[in-house]
Amino acid sequence: MWLGETGGVAAVDLLVRARRVIVPEGERPASVLVADGRVVDVGGYGTGAGAGEVVEVGADAVVLPGLVDTHVHVNEPGRTEWEGFATATRAAAAGGVTTIVDMPLNSVPPTVDVEALERKRAAARDRVSVDVGFWGGAVPGNLAALAELHRAGVLGFKCFRTDSGVPEFPPLDGAELTAVLRAVRELGGLLLVHAEDPGVLAAAPAPDGRSYPAFLASRPPEAETTAIAELLDLAGATGARVHVLHLSTGAALPLLRAARDRGVPVTVETCPHYLTLAAEEVPDGATEFKCCPPVRAAANQEALWAGLADGTIDCVVSDHSPCPPALKRPDTGDFGAAWGGIASVQLGLPVVWTEARRRGHGLADVVRWMAAAPARLAGLPGKGRIAPGCDADLVVFAPDEELVVDPAALRHRHPVTPYAGRRLTGVVRGTWLRGRRVDDRPAGRLLERGRQ
Repeated sequence: MWLGETGGVAAVDLLVRARRVIVPEGERPASVLVADGRVVDVGGYGTGAGAGEVVEVGADAVVLPGLVDTHVHVNEPGRTEWEGFATATRAAAAGGVTTIVDMPLNSVPPTVDVEALERKRAAARDRVSVDVGFWGGAVPGNLAALAELHRAGVLGFKCFRTDSGVPEFPPLDGAELTAVLRAVRELGGLLLVHAEDPGVLAAAPAPDGRSYPAFLASRPPEAETTAIAELLDLAGATGARVHVLHLSTGAALPLLRAARDRGVPVTVETCPHYLTLAAEEVPDGATEFKCCPPVRAAANQEALWAGLADGTIDCVVSDHSPCPPALKRPDTGDFGAAWGGIASVQLGLPVVWTEARRRGHGLADVVRWMAAAPARLAGLPGKGRIAPGCDADLVVFAPDEELVVDPAALRHRHPVTPYAGRRLTGVVRGTWLRGRRVDDRPAGRLLERGRQ
């Protein structure tokens, strides 16, 4: 039993005790007490007795809050042969991710109206191993549907400024983007933007077969900086809250800092692959490295880490975007023809931690980037923290244990990864969702804006 500060008594279902627990204030020894799926207290190491289940965490492991990945392409329904809710959420749980937010594409239909949202929810219901929220889509012609999607519980909206790669999710032009921003402002919502300028991309040289330098030249950093500058101007003019997706270029950081200084409500994400992979290391024909925007040079990577360190970049999320192996064109190694996307929802934590610790960052930093900030972005106050009242989403993580990435051990649908054979530090030993250890029995919930 647990006696709370107000005198209420609750049966403690689970007590997790560890010498190292990452709480909002930092790291300390603690006992995490759980009742009815929520954290009811985070006491001293010796706190707690009479719990239904006690987990004693070894001295070589740390308890983290479950990660929140707000950029996952599940693709179901319609392209379930690419990925599905069952496989994506099992992979997420194996990687210490307890909440994902599904992107409105590449499913068919895309989540651009309430009917499509309900089809997606029906595909996910009773099949998910972690909690799942949904972004809506903003495309030409669905302006009137945004308010309906907002009322139906989407956590925000995503748009493209250039070709998305799938015909059913076309980009917004400048006038359409302005109209969407005004609508989002009226709703008190959030617009997530794939910010690459179509004019800059059209003027860039075409990708040339197996050459990675040629592919890189086809997606120059100016495409991002131009689109981000326009977005920041429009966000400032309309007052809409905006989020820059998958930032790959450090050249945009001064623009973002200046916009914040003048009060523009903008947040920014980057991805594990931009923080850990470098263009100089990508072999010609190795299309498993292809993503858009692309993995850039090592010097650019340094700028992204600096942006994380100073708070310009808010969060790190996967942009998990798988496809059937044949669409990566391993037969030709043609970067122009291959699908652009890296599947990493299971690997994000060890990938980021391996590089973060080398640079002097601690686990509290990683939790801020990969749990607390994404939860705040998506409006999920009960996620991303180990604190009273939050969902008891917990991860036992061994930060010094090493692993070599074996594609056969990945749980997403197609084990294609640029990290194959890479030696990483940090192993997830167990994941708990609302106080229950995750196994292959689906126990996740579908989340809606304003409800948990």
